[in-house]
Amino acid sequence: MNRWPYLPYSALRLALASATLALIGLAVEPIHAQAPFFQGKTVTIIQGRDPGGTGDARTKALVPFLQKYLPGNPTIMMEYMPGAGGRMAANHLFRTAKPDGLTIGNPSIGMISAAILGEPGVQYDIDKFSYLGSPYSEYHAVFLSRHEAGFTSVEKLQAESGVRVGAQSVGFVTYNEGRLFAYLLGLKEPRFVAAYSGAELDPALIRGEIDARATGADSITQRNKEWLEKGSPVDFHAILEVPKGNKHGQFPQLREIESFAKSDLDRKLANMARGFRIAGTPFVLPPGTPKDRVEMIQAAFRKTFQDADFSRQYKKLSGDEATPLLPENHEKAIREIPRDREVVELFKKLVGAGPLPPR
Repeated sequence: MNRWPYLPYSALRLALASATLALIGLAVEPIHAQAPFFQGKTVTIIQGRDPGGTGDARTKALVPFLQKYLPGNPTIMMEYMPGAGGRMAANHLFRTAKPDGLTIGNPSIGMISAAILGEPGVQYDIDKFSYLGSPYSEYHAVFLSRHEAGFTSVEKLQAESGVRVGAQSVGFVTYNEGRLFAYLLGLKEPRFVAAYSGAELDPALIRGEIDARATGADSITQRNKEWLEKGSPVDFHAILEVPKGNKHGQFPQLREIESFAKSDLDRKLANMARGFRIAGTPFVLPPGTPKDRVEMIQAAFRKTFQDADFSRQYKKLSGDEATPLLPENHEKAIREIPRDREVVELFKKLVGAGPLPPR
């Protein structure tokens, strides 16, 4: 008669436990053996701007760090889709881009203002994107003019009629801020020339094609250091501080734009402009991107923003100090932008293509 060998209870329990662990190991091994999702793939970052400007430099500073922190270290490439102040790129991301985690959007901050203001051409819902954060949340916009134009003071600038203010496309943030400065400074019938890429604006100013423009203070310290020296080819007139009271080291003497306000509505207008800027330069994923991939990409952005080497690279390429909004804070910042109806209506007129509204 066949008999099973006798095993003490403790030995039997040990044998069963070992067999169970072996089976678990066999079941888990194929999962661990799977390659990371991004391995061997290409991630495309769609920018809502032309190449060569400060926004492009900010985005390029991220690339080596995203490659480092995304599991599988994918190739990352740029695609440029300028137009309508970021709306063209945002529409593409919302309506056309495949939500598989391989397309990341950086349409420009104009996508936020256009949506809140209900501008034409908005075919996206800002509350349905997945937000990845922004490399900056502090910003200083300055308004300057070509020295040869003779506007060496705010008073001379205000006395002139028909000052030509250059910008990128209507709705782009440099256009919006140029219009804000012109409105609150009280320029007489300014003319807006929205026909340049970011890299073309400064040469156009120096050549005399335009008289004035709005730009980032840190962009000047990076690209146009000679403008800060004696004999500068430009004159500086005012600054927009984001957040208010955050002085820029190179321009502490400039009047903050809100100091030119003549009414409570003017002050609310300046506050809305700050709200749009504090959201930084939004990186987003198309609606419907799988949650696990959203979380992987958000984690990569979080690690990037917390990497000291990124801060150095960002400063080197953009001239800005990195002041990141982490993914968990980004959506909150956008939701808290003021949406007062009266201010919205005025701001819509301000950033439109028509003449500036009367004060």
